[in-house]
Amino acid sequence: MTGSQILAMLRSRANPVNVAGMARYGINSHGTLGVPVVELRRLARQIGRDHSLARELWSSGIHEARILATIIDDPARVTRRQMQAWARDFDSWDVCDQACQNLFRYTPYAWECAVKWSTAKPEFVRRAAFALMAGLAVKDKRSPDTRFEALLPLIAAASTDHRNFVKKSVEWALRAVGMRITRVKNTPSTVQSN
Repeated sequence: MTGSQILAMLRSRANPVNVAGMARYGINSHGTLGVPVVELRRLARQIGRDHSLARELWSSGIHEARILATIIDDPARVTRRQMQAWARDFDSWDVCDQACQNLFRYTPYAWECAVKWSTAKPEFVRRAAFALMAGLAVKDKRSPDTRFEALLPLIAAASTDHRNFVKKSVEWALRAVGMRITRVKNTPSTVQSN
């Protein structure tokens, strides 16, 4: 399937009622078709991993095409430059979160970007930092507690950001990192018997 075929398929499934509903949840309606994520995931299973196609879909600027791109891209082929460029393109919290949870947290640059973006000025880039931290807390089973504990000062520093989309991601990161540290410290292999 080509990029133009996928874009035509997405446009054919446009639903203005869904777009209006998404807008009520703070999702940017510019370039949004109203195609549900469940349909995007179904389509992604048909497509499989495709780095070039993901980049083409992202460059379309269409909301759903960008979410689909985050699902089909290959984390092993994503570059630091691509992550920076896509983060600068974020214009809605859901695209930001989908990129972080579907793709960015699986790249070799996830930790680096989470730390770097935690002080970013653009709202959705900063949100991405904490969405990444939350995602890493769930999926990164190999990193030691100390690596997660080092995120706590960054989370605390951002806790005064008044922007709602940043605030929510900071809370998400705090809960996820806290739960991960607590869970790891309380596993049977780390709890001493009397």
